[in-house]
Amino acid sequence: MTELMDYSGKFDPNFSNEKFTRETLLKLLKAYSEHILRIDGYWYLTVMNKCGNDTAFECDTEVWEKLALYEVKMIGNLLNIRGDDVVTVMKAVQASPWTWLYDCDIDLKNDDHAILTYRTCPTLLSLEKEGTGRERQICQELEPRLMGIHAHYFNPNIRVTPLKLPPRKSDSEICCQWEFKLER
Repeated sequence: MTELMDYSGKFDPNFSNEKFTRETLLKLLKAYSEHILRIDGYWYLTVMNKCGNDTAFECDTEVWEKLALYEVKMIGNLLNIRGDDVVTVMKAVQASPWTWLYDCDIDLKNDDHAILTYRTCPTLLSLEKEGTGRERQICQELEPRLMGIHAHYFNPNIRVTPLKLPPRKSDSEICCQWEFKLER
């Protein structure tokens, strides 16, 4: 069977994504990750325009707290990521569909301590472009909660500390930086 680079040929009544090449599947995975981000943005803006930012943020927080737990459980189960240390959390971060959208790096000090740095963030870029200051609320209130959910799924004794959060003075600065440390 020939692997497909795209789906430009004839209609295939037996089509499945399994017929695509590895490279095409990776492109689809990144595109699907971007799709998830856009759904989140459009959903938030629609609620904000109809009901105000307070309601949109309240709903967004409730939804993302549930989704963060679902995501970390799904990734952990699907990829057999097990453990109770910081390196386990970093493995889940690496495998997250969101990681496809960010330029980020992990400075693993040891299995119980890591620094996670986001150099790019499409959400922050959109919020900065919008210019209303909503990045304070999203980045300083919601993101710490979500980072905690990811860490605490593996071990409630992992402390997540934001080292650098928006607002930024210039777009050449990192977007955010987080310390994950297991308190034994």
